[in-house]
Amino acid sequence: MDCVVLLFYFSFFTFSSSALNLDFWHPHHINNHYSNTIDRHSTGDLPNHSHSFFQDNNFGGPLPKIIGNLSTHLSQLAMAGNLISGKIPTELGNLVNLIFLSMEDNLLTDVIPESFSKFQKMQELFLKINKLSGEIPAAILGNLSQLSLLDLSDNLLVGKIPSTIGNCKMLQGVDFSMNNLSGAIPTELLGLSSLSILLNLSHNSLSGNLPPEVGLLQNIERLDISENHLSGGIPTKIGDCLSLEYLFLEGNSLDGNIPSSLSSLKGLLQLDLSRNNLSGSIPHELQNISALEWFNVSFNNLGGEVPLLGIFQNASRVSLTGNDRLCGGVAKLNLRICPPKDVKKRKHHSHRKLIIIIFSIAFLLLLSFILTVIIYKIMRKRQRKASTDSTIGKLPKVSYQELHHATDGFSVQNLIGTGGVGFVYKGRLNSEERVVAIKVLSLQKKGAHKSFIAECNAFRNIRHRNLVKIITCCSSVDHKGNDFKAIVYEFMTNGSLEEWLHQNAELQRTLTLEERLEIVFGIASALHYLHHDCEKPIVHCDLKPSNVLLDDDMVAHVSDFGIARLVSTIDGNSNNQTSSMGIKGTIGYTPPEYGMDSQLSTEGDMYSFGILLLEMLTGRRPTDEMFKDGYNLHNYVKIAFPNNILEIVDATLLSMENDHVAVTTEVAIHLHPNVERCLSSLLKIGLSCSVESPRERINIKEVITELNIILKALADPRG
Repeated sequence: MDCVVLLFYFSFFTFSSSALNLDFWHPHHINNHYSNTIDRHSTGDLPNHSHSFFQDNNFGGPLPKIIGNLSTHLSQLAMAGNLISGKIPTELGNLVNLIFLSMEDNLLTDVIPESFSKFQKMQELFLKINKLSGEIPAAILGNLSQLSLLDLSDNLLVGKIPSTIGNCKMLQGVDFSMNNLSGAIPTELLGLSSLSILLNLSHNSLSGNLPPEVGLLQNIERLDISENHLSGGIPTKIGDCLSLEYLFLEGNSLDGNIPSSLSSLKGLLQLDLSRNNLSGSIPHELQNISALEWFNVSFNNLGGEVPLLGIFQNASRVSLTGNDRLCGGVAKLNLRICPPKDVKKRKHHSHRKLIIIIFSIAFLLLLSFILTVIIYKIMRKRQRKASTDSTIGKLPKVSYQELHHATDGFSVQNLIGTGGVGFVYKGRLNSEERVVAIKVLSLQKKGAHKSFIAECNAFRNIRHRNLVKIITCCSSVDHKGNDFKAIVYEFMTNGSLEEWLHQNAELQRTLTLEERLEIVFGIASALHYLHHDCEKPIVHCDLKPSNVLLDDDMVAHVSDFGIARLVSTIDGNSNNQTSSMGIKGTIGYTPPEYGMDSQLSTEGDMYSFGILLLEMLTGRRPTDEMFKDGYNLHNYVKIAFPNNILEIVDATLLSMENDHVAVTTEVAIHLHPNVERCLSSLLKIGLSCSVESPRERINIKEVITELNIILKALADPRG
């Protein structure tokens, strides 16, 4: 397109300020459906107008540098909803009088230019839904003191949120969601009392505590910090946010009690604290929030009596799943009955008497206790000398003899699982005074003693609520003088996902759709942590149902992560985690490229995840007899997708949906549309992960985004 045509388009989309109708997150769109490419080689000055709009017209290609030659009097420029690609020209910063700039929903890449710091009059800046990368330039936020609305969501931005955002004293709305920002939430951001519309930091990798300065946001209407890695307690100061209507903190690792100060938020409409580690009881004061329409605290560690009034009277507006210690509430919540309060008082008095008795005789037993401890330490010291050094570094001390005793001599009665690299036994360690799972590696190669323990130390420091915790490791010799290596894990009382999908079906025990969805989300969260949040990315290499364990609350915990790297230390190959080693997964779950001596990769884990998801939804193992001669589980689902999915979905899963099934006959099954959409979306994720080409598989970040959408849709009481 030559310069004359370019000038025509800029003139055609010029309007007076009186014609504007700008909304916060959706600026006024002027759509004429042109499909052209802006000529990067045109020269000359562009028209002198105060407002230029060419939105939703399918303009494509990179922006030409001559855009910086637009009149310096230009105050508003809208380019949203096109196909503009490439980097943002530095020359755009020459338009120093801009107060409004919208470039959202394009294909822009590279970093945000430092020249944006010239926009000292800028009031509204929208760059969302692009592929912008790099960090948010601190200099830009430091200079845009007039900024009121800022949206950088749904990009590829990394790094910390600059503290210079505190200079933007007129900010009313900020959206940094759907990026990969990390680090702590700056107190300078929370100290902006001007924030009144929105603060959205969701779907990032922010860590640390939620600062008490959040209470300074007294005018904010919507606060969303969900799906991050926040820890610590919810500050009581959050009760000072008196204008808050929507509060979303789900999908973090927050702990402690739910603060009763939330009851001060009289205008609160929706509160979501699900999928955290919160404990204690639900504050009864929350029933006094008359405006509350949705309350979700599912999958925490809450207990005690559920309130009876307010929002808690409507079971369809409250989600308490995954908190087995809760009791009471309205009948439709189907919770256990709480013990009478007078019984609690009697128990309290009994406990006090028992404590007095214990303290009374404690002094008489003190000498005996000290003597017992001394004898025990002497025996432990002799026991350690009798065996090879069992541990090194930070791990608790455990010997072969202790593990042998804990499992009754590794008896068959205590054998709870077998795998390609060893056997798993149930045992009780005297030193830990708890039941544990002990994986004994069936590899007898000598050497790499210290490197094996070093790897165990590294993995023991890897913590995530959806990973099985490694308690310790043992590298010693058995009673025959052979090398002995074992890993001690925490024990999961509800067994493996494999048992629930297949073996428990015979006992008429199966998983509901909601439980399966939460398990899938837990597995995905664990993979995201291993792939992106560890110091070095960890490839699981053998993801399958038998390596997904379930705790008392049916929360998924992925086991055997990093087992390939641990085994490689025994082979003397500890410096190359992703090399072509002997351990490359299990038949049916292993990606096709591993069969061609490809290196282990996160894309390989995504394939295994996709197959596991399809198995959870269809009830069919990838090694089923029907899959042969190139016909596999992926193809089985693909043929039925999307029109005939009910023909392949696990029949036991459909029968569990009693609350949603309207009609069930031999001819057809009619599900609630919300449930069927959920199943279709999950199958689509499984197919996208298990395609043959590694490059075409979606990554774990995209998976978690989709699963969050499905979770909210399924939990929506409006269906």
